[in-house]
Amino acid sequence: MAPVNDIKMYYAAYGAGDPILFIHGGLGSADVRGRQVEDFAKDHLVIVADSRGHGRSTRSGEPFGYDLMTSDYVALLDYLKLDQVTLVGWSDGGIIGIDMAMKHPEKLTRVIAQAANVTTEGVKPDVMTNKTFSAYINSAGEAYKKLSPTPNEYDAFVNQISAMWMSEPAWTAADLGKITVPVTLAIGDHDEAIKLDHTERMAKEIPGA
Repeated sequence: MAPVNDIKMYYAAYGAGDPILFIHGGLGSADVRGRQVEDFAKDHLVIVADSRGHGRSTRSGEPFGYDLMTSDYVALLDYLKLDQVTLVGWSDGGIIGIDMAMKHPEKLTRVIAQAANVTTEGVKPDVMTNKTFSAYINSAGEAYKKLSPTPNEYDAFVNQISAMWMSEPAWTAADLGKITVPVTLAIGDHDEAIKLDHTERMAKEIPGA
């Protein structure tokens, strides 16, 4: 557990070599990255962590925001004395990667963001009624009960992070145009949450993506 900002943040490190930081999606935990850890740790230093309030990490009364969550990861890298990493993020993890590329590019060699959005309009309007996504929320809740230091507060945690999702992220083309870190974007053609054309627009607005 790393003392980060106003929380205790769970992390784990495996292997040796060029460092990769894998960040999970909203409501998830580092455990979803198990298969990637197993493979990449053969020739990389692999770091996984639980974002604030997720998995084993604690949360505070501070409102959730991508800038805050990004600052948690920057502080974690400082704690681990890592100058630069490749950041691979899924969903919220990808958004954190893009945020870090804008605010702390010196920490990154590159960002790979899967199923990330840069405005709330990038989210499909029916995501919360999608059966697959609903099943994910339920399974994340079961994992939360097993991992979290506050196992009975899943609903409160979901409410807290949902408030962030209602208004963030909200980046403009001008914001994205300032990114200098190499960015690779990925999206599934049947992704439950993110619109394909939104990802295509991100690729046009982030230089060289």
